[in-house]
Amino acid sequence: MPDFKYCKLEIFIPETHLAALQTALQQVDAGHIGKYDCCLSYSRVTGCWRPLHGSLPYLGSIGEISAEPELKVEVTCLAEKAGLTVAAVKQVHPYEEPVINVIPLCRTSF
Repeated sequence: MPDFKYCKLEIFIPETHLAALQTALQQVDAGHIGKYDCCLSYSRVTGCWRPLHGSLPYLGSIGEISAEPELKVEVTCLAEKAGLTVAAVKQVHPYEEPVINVIPLCRTSF
C-alpha cells in the first residue's frame, strides 16, 4: 500500500521573489530530503491571466490578458506540514491569488 507521507508543492511566482520564497520554505523545513535540506527545483514558464473587476493585480490591467515570465518552483514537504508550508508561501507571495498546487507523493527513495 502506498505511503503518502510527503507531498509536492508547485508554486508559480515572479523570479524577483525567489529568494524570499526559498527563505520561507527553509523556515518551515520544506525541501528536506533525507540528509539534505533546502532542496527545490525551478523552471522558467510563462503565466497568463486576465484580472477581473474587483481584483487587485500585482501585474496587468483589469480586463486585459497578461502574459509574464514566472518560475514554477517545486518542493517536497511532509504531508502533515502542507498547510503550514502553504501559509509560509502566501506570506511572501506578491499575487492576490497565488497558484500553489499540493500533490500527494509516494516516495520510494527513503
